[in-house]
Amino acid sequence: MVDPYPPPQIALGFAPRLLADPRESFYSLSVRAAVPAAAPHPVRRVKTMKTYPLPRIASTLAARPPTRLRERLVRRFAPFVTFLACACAFACANAGAAAPGNAADAASSRVVVIPVSGAIGPASADFITRSLAKAAAQRAQLAIIELDTPGGLDTSMRQIIKAILGSPVPVATFIAPGGARAASAGTYIVYASHIAAMAPGTNLGAATPIQLGGPAGAAPAAPKAPDGPTRAASAPLPTDSQSTETRKQIDDAAAYIRGLAQLRGRNAQWAERAVREAVSLSANEALEQHVVDLTARDVPDLLGKLDGRTIETTSGPHILATAHAAIVTLEPDWRSHVLAVVTDPNVALILLTIGMYGLFFEFANPGFVLPGVAGAICLLIGLFALQLLPISYTGLALILLGIAFLIAEAFLPTFGTLGFGGIVAFAAGALMLIDTDAPGYGVPLPMIAAISAVGAVFVFFVSSFAYRARRRPVVTGSEAFVGSLGEIIDGPLAPADGQPGSENLGWARVRGERWRVCGPTPIDAGARVRVTGRRGLTLTVVPIEELPKGVSP
Repeated sequence: MVDPYPPPQIALGFAPRLLADPRESFYSLSVRAAVPAAAPHPVRRVKTMKTYPLPRIASTLAARPPTRLRERLVRRFAPFVTFLACACAFACANAGAAAPGNAADAASSRVVVIPVSGAIGPASADFITRSLAKAAAQRAQLAIIELDTPGGLDTSMRQIIKAILGSPVPVATFIAPGGARAASAGTYIVYASHIAAMAPGTNLGAATPIQLGGPAGAAPAAPKAPDGPTRAASAPLPTDSQSTETRKQIDDAAAYIRGLAQLRGRNAQWAERAVREAVSLSANEALEQHVVDLTARDVPDLLGKLDGRTIETTSGPHILATAHAAIVTLEPDWRSHVLAVVTDPNVALILLTIGMYGLFFEFANPGFVLPGVAGAICLLIGLFALQLLPISYTGLALILLGIAFLIAEAFLPTFGTLGFGGIVAFAAGALMLIDTDAPGYGVPLPMIAAISAVGAVFVFFVSSFAYRARRRPVVTGSEAFVGSLGEIIDGPLAPADGQPGSENLGWARVRGERWRVCGPTPIDAGARVRVTGRRGLTLTVVPIEELPKGVSP
């Protein structure tokens, strides 16, 4: 019997198949069972097996049919996609270009206020210079220096004026609040500013340069010179009451402030009088004599009056729009505060003294570390402060010499001679240290007296210790036996060879020890003796009549 369903013949065939994604293709493995033609009941059955993706090979990739739909979509939408990308790029570029412009417009509407109070010195000069640079970086339309100062150092004042003259931002100096003043160095700063303003109840002037050792009063007035172009640039001062150096300083200051007045179109004649005669003006008088440009109650009132003005700076003309400008106040930061403390002459002198004493204790006690580290730091900071201040090098040399004498007193006790000489040198150097009489930059007498008193106490204790140590008996070495008491033992002290005239030798107990002794005269055993010298291992003794009470051998 013939099986109507013979075993199928297995044939393997590969049929390429496209998926929904034209980039992906895999092949199905089909099994076809073929039935012979002679079979009574021909049946054709196809069984599909589970398919698995196969790796792409060169032959299969070459056999992929063209993806007409994808090409058609690309051709249709390519122009639209290109146009959309160009539009996005153009929009981003416009936004990036507009952002700095908006930030610049916002910054240009700002007004920076720089409050300055106290003596003009290195700290205030650094603060104003950095603030003006920050205002220029932020493109502020105006910088206002709110000034209240009794004066200050010439070097710091000139540093501020250089920053104002070179500022691309208009600078207005506003003497405020009521009761403030701009004396001495402040007057020069007002004249150098693009805009000069004062609050009611303020004053400025008294710009005569003063220096330690100069005349105590104001400079005498110059002889009246005729007005007009034939007037001399600097009227001569009398020579019978002022030194040549003082006259040179006053002439230089007068020419300096006169040049600033001519630059800003202000009253140059009164400016020169402020230097030579130390005159001052109130707010209303300064406005009438064209020393300042306007008066205002406060900063908002000042901004309202400055609105619409045109100011010429190094970067060109600026039209101010300050009526509704935002006010940004720059306060001194930690750097300004530290610099203000360090550059105080009192602090500088104290740091210098602590530094010298710290190094002295470190050298006296090597390895203690802390005094040396603290002393080196204080000494360097003190020297840094002194190089920023107008100092007299003679005074500094006297201070260092005085401290050196105080240190030498500890190593070479002279019973106070070097110590008190060091105190005198230190006090004289402290009085001469600051070479200016500007307000706020002198070393007061109480500070000098306090530091000198500390040095005197130090010298007193060192001298007292040295005096007591000198009177104390020697307790070590050969000299320690001189004056000690002893007792003759092991027989009398007699000539060694038994002949008269030879040296008397024997043994004695001194300080609980057995010593070979010799003496000028024979001494009986058990007698008390006193040591008068030592030769090698032999002590020289003399007899004593009686032992003082409370003394034991």
